[in-house]
Amino acid sequence: MHIFEHQQPVTLVGGADCDIALIHKALRMAPVCIAADGGAGRAMDAGVRPTRVIGDMDSLSPDLVTILSDVIESVSEQETTDFEKCLMRVRSPKVLAVGFMGGRIDHQLAVLNVMARYADRKLVMLSDDDVAMMVPEGGITVDMTAGSRFAIMPLAEARVWSNGLRWNLDGQVMAPTGLISSSNEATGPVTVRAEGPVLMAAPAQALAAFWDAI
Repeated sequence: MHIFEHQQPVTLVGGADCDIALIHKALRMAPVCIAADGGAGRAMDAGVRPTRVIGDMDSLSPDLVTILSDVIESVSEQETTDFEKCLMRVRSPKVLAVGFMGGRIDHQLAVLNVMARYADRKLVMLSDDDVAMMVPEGGITVDMTAGSRFAIMPLAEARVWSNGLRWNLDGQVMAPTGLISSSNEATGPVTVRAEGPVLMAAPAQALAAFWDAI
């Protein structure tokens, strides 16, 4: 397996619908552009030639396969998604992923599955509406604006503690089929600690706060 090492943060572009401006916004924070399969088309639409395209190439047009042939890392196995193929092969201080949420529900659930299993990576997920990341081991504090929406969603059974929310958690057991906190509200900086895989999400305007926190 080829490993691609980068000293700067990476913007990872997927093929889901997103505003082209979102890609440019991400690249200002994470200047190395890597595309997951069909995400190369999104990047090229934004006027950005990815430094690497990773995936099984089932979503990339033949024209782009030719144009980007020198940067394509084709991975034919079907046991992992293109998103996971990228995370397995990219090493960088942080990853900012765009173009992975929205569209088919099974694709979105697959993305969450990968995020839960790669919770140790410094990875932020950005969509037109939301920013999300996993709660890292040891917890995290995010400099949120009072009144902002803030969600805490367990991706498996987890015990969670929080401060800085309208409805705080104090060691409650959360689970996808049990307690969740989908429409909570920040009262200021938010601290979350979890034992188990837990996703936290806020409006996309909180990107800088999430990015600076990891």
